[in-house]
Amino acid sequence: MTKPLRVLMISDVYFPRINGVSTSIETFRRDLHDHNVEVTLIAPDYLDGEQHPLIHRVPARQLPLDPEDRLMHWGKLHRTAHGLAHKQFDVVHIQTPFTAHYAGVKFARHHKVPVLTTYHTHFEEYFHHYLPLLPRPLLKATARRLARTQCNGLNAIVVPSHAMEHTLREYGVHAPVHILPTGIPVDRFRHGDGAAFRAKYDIPAERPVALYVGRVAHEKNIGFLLEATQHIARLNPQFLLVVAGEGPALHSLQKQAHHLGIEDNVHFIGYLDRETELPGCYAAADVFVFASRTETQGLVLLEAMAAGVPAYAFAEMGTKDILDPLRGAVIAPQEAHAFAEGLHALLQDKERRQLLSAAARAWADEWSAPQRAKQLADLYAQLASQPQP
Repeated sequence: MTKPLRVLMISDVYFPRINGVSTSIETFRRDLHDHNVEVTLIAPDYLDGEQHPLIHRVPARQLPLDPEDRLMHWGKLHRTAHGLAHKQFDVVHIQTPFTAHYAGVKFARHHKVPVLTTYHTHFEEYFHHYLPLLPRPLLKATARRLARTQCNGLNAIVVPSHAMEHTLREYGVHAPVHILPTGIPVDRFRHGDGAAFRAKYDIPAERPVALYVGRVAHEKNIGFLLEATQHIARLNPQFLLVVAGEGPALHSLQKQAHHLGIEDNVHFIGYLDRETELPGCYAAADVFVFASRTETQGLVLLEAMAAGVPAYAFAEMGTKDILDPLRGAVIAPQEAHAFAEGLHALLQDKERRQLLSAAARAWADEWSAPQRAKQLADLYAQLASQPQP
């Protein structure tokens, strides 16, 4: 076998912190191995994180406004990266725009290797949730300026959707942009035991279930799903919305459910293990619902569709690439009452859901992780072959 292409990947977030960035990193890291790419990852130490010879944890502290996340110690991050220089990396791949970005660029320029980033998150639409006291126009302008400055200093940018490419171009990013969605391990979600999941959570087999999976965060617009649940519960009191995930908005959403009088129609079940519990959760659902307007891709939509669960969701930002072909999905109206009526009609139409289920599985197959990893490996090889100043 030829010498593997060596990639230094740096991120401000990784498991056990659960979000789309962590999932993307792990999916690619695992499958790139099959394409003769060796990934060494530097990520924060959460004290209970995975220990692995190719994962290097850097001491980090909690952020006061977002205790789920960590800020890596700059000096120790710098020393960790340069302590790995003997591996003679071919490419540096940055995953997040905070300390990881500046450490990755510094390492790459010092060692004269190409550097790229994956632009996962539409920060312009996120910052106001976590810095509510600052003027929203200021936060938007800051996010745009930061993205433009960071991206234009790199050899390449990877984005998960056409919408994110368009957004960066609007910001004034002129560096090469490559659209490369994160793939999904399709087979993992094909064999979940929905009946066992329903039995565990005391959900009768005949009860109609709509499912949301993901971070329980304000930007995910879960509050809209609760408003729609209030409407649909009047049409069918047996309707149940299952919310699987954890996050900073959980307490306020539980209060909202109480205020709306729908506590019997909503189950907040917390975080589920992706390998052992989540497949069964998907299999237990009749429809997957999603109301976020800020997703750069929407991996959970594809996971649900791989399990044969039709998606009923907003087509906004990155989710358009998944939903617009209307293969296994229904694009939902963005008004709560109309959303509820459409969902109620879909739940009553078993034949339509069966047709959507088959289409969803076929569409998810086209997003399989190994295909996407091959595309990223090819991009690495292309960048590694280019001389650096």
